Formats: sequence, structure tokens, C-alpha cells
Amino acid sequence: MHFQRQKLMAITEYLAPKPRIPERCLPTKKEVVEEDDGYVRLLRRQVVEAFRDNRMIVVCQYNPMSNEDVLLTRHYLRKHNIEVKFFLNEIVRPVLSQSKYKNLLPLFVGRNIVLVSPEAKAKEMLRVLKGVPQINLLGACIDDTILSKKGVEDFAKLPSLEASQGQTVGALALLPSQTCSLLQRGSVRLAALLDEYIRQLQAGAEATPGSPGGSPAKPEPSQSSEAH
Repeated sequence: MHFQRQKLMAITEYLAPKPRIPERCLPTKKEVVEEDDGYVRLLRRQVVEAFRDNRMIVVCQYNPMSNEDVLLTRHYLRKHNIEVKFFLNEIVRPVLSQSKYKNLLPLFVGRNIVLVSPEAKAKEMLRVLKGVPQINLLGACIDDTILSKKGVEDFAKLPSLEASQGQTVGALALLPSQTCSLLQRGSVRLAALLDEYIRQLQAGAEATPGSPGGSPAKPEPSQSSEAH
């Protein structure tokens, strides 16, 4: 047989499929569960606590700066009860993806720092960051509300809670006094009109002679005096 034909016959030879082995006869596969490292769990717990225990959470882009500048920035922020947190994106992203803060995930790109505070001190934070160009504000979550950079700046312009409460109390205290004056206005007006009416009656009675309230009439001369 020619060599080329032998190759063709070998290629086109029918090979019967092997019978399939039932799955129950195959050895069971052991699922390997990857356990997180203890240090990774600790870092993730710190992220959860930072987002849970603070009202203001600010995400910033961090550019390289000297250690002295970092210490000064931390010192100025800590004066206003604002803490600086350095979290790795590999730690933050899995935590946020399973929480209500998952809309903040697009901000965690590159090198970031997180500023947290139990109080909403956006005005003080912006004042400090204004002198630190290496830290750029990206966004924040204040009182469970996600804000952009412009939103944080607008929030900082709002009056403080104490001032707002004072204005509200003043407005509420003014309403009862206005209501009382409005209710008394009708009776005071009516009393003034009645007094004016009584004065007009008295003036008219004094001007009319012979009236009970007027001046007595002069007596006419008697006839005896006329006879004389």
C-alpha cells in the first residue's frame, strides 16, 4: 500500500468513544476553602468600625508628601476631632461592596486616604485641606448621604445645628405672640370704637339745651314782678 494511502487510512480510522464513567464512581473532589489571614480580617474590621462609628466619612486622593507634612496635617485635623485613616483598596473594596456604602467604590482608585469624624465638621476640614494641595477631596458620606466635592462645599456653607435650632425656636416663639396679638386686635378695636361712641354721645348731650344731661334752662320772670 502506498505510504500516502496508509496515512489517509490511519487518519480516517473510526475510533469508538470510551464509555462514560458514572459520577458516583469518580473520586470526590475536595473543595479548598481559602481562609483570610488574621491580619486581613483585623484590617477589614477596622474599616467596618470606621464607617459605622462616624457621621462624616471623606474620601481623598493622596499624593506623596513628606512625613513632617503628614504629621502636621494630622495634628490640625485632630484639633477638630477628625482622624486620618490609611486603608488599602484591597481591604476597603470587599467591605464596601457588601455594605450600604457601595456607591463610594468608584472613589477608591489609586492611592486614597479616608478622613472620619463623629461630627459633621465639613467647614473645618475644608479649611485645613485648603493648605494641603497634596490631598484632594473626591467625595464624602455625611449622615448617610453621599455627597460630591461640590456637595461637601455647599454643606459646609450651611449654618451650624445650634444656630438652626435657635432660629427655629425663635420662629416658633414668635408665632404664639403674633396669634395672641391678632386675637386681641378685634376686641381692642371694638373697645376703642365704643369709647369714641360714648364720648360723641356725651358731647352731643351737653350741646343740646333742656336735655337731661345739658345745662338747666333760665327761669322766666314772674307776673308779680311785671305788675310792679
